[in-house]
Amino acid sequence: MSAYEVRPFSDWTQNNPYVGRGIVAGKTPDGKYAVSAYFIMGRSENSRNRVFELRDGEVYTKAFDESKLTDPSLIIYAALRKTGDCLVVTNGDQTDTIVEYLKKGQSFEQALESRAFEPDEPNFTPRISCMFHMDGADFRYKMSILKSEDAEGSACARYVYSYQPLSGLGHFIHTYEGDGNPLPSFAGEPKRVNIPDSIDEFTSEIWNSLNADNRISLYVRYTEPESGKYEERLINKNK
Repeated sequence: MSAYEVRPFSDWTQNNPYVGRGIVAGKTPDGKYAVSAYFIMGRSENSRNRVFELRDGEVYTKAFDESKLTDPSLIIYAALRKTGDCLVVTNGDQTDTIVEYLKKGQSFEQALESRAFEPDEPNFTPRISCMFHMDGADFRYKMSILKSEDAEGSACARYVYSYQPLSGLGHFIHTYEGDGNPLPSFAGEPKRVNIPDSIDEFTSEIWNSLNADNRISLYVRYTEPESGKYEERLINKNK
């Protein structure tokens, strides 16, 4: 496989029952939109008892049935927030950490230096994050993963990837290589995926390629970098 090969999103997920939580960032082929997508999956009753909720242009996870919520610590958080010219998407409460650091004039990298993987031994689930910086008609984005360096969780490895957007190209990062006990962490660089011009086409492709038993929620946003106007799609399995 060529290092420059770009594959359909579904190639990476349709035969993998548990990719966990995932972020996609990229640019439409026509060059008009910055594309962001975030989805969650779950195996336990607590993880599956969730929906995405929109609040003033931001996205939060919340319990679908509050009476069944047993531990909110790693499953209830802001998934997408905006501050200034930056849009932040993550799989945990590091969203708030990044936003607070940016408000103080500090960087994406500095924020993540203060965080580590999730304390859910033996999985040590990676924290995945993305930040878009909209600069007029242009934009750029960074992605990151914080993961355990060993099976004991004794040290954290922090990886940051910085991208100059190319039309039609997206990058996809997720938490797990597949199902298992413990769950195997994502390995390698973010995967290169095709981004279509149509938000409905991309939303359908992502959702339909995720395992039907384990998928929970999906949010997709197409943003015009210059104006900040955006289209969005949200799917919740629980209704």
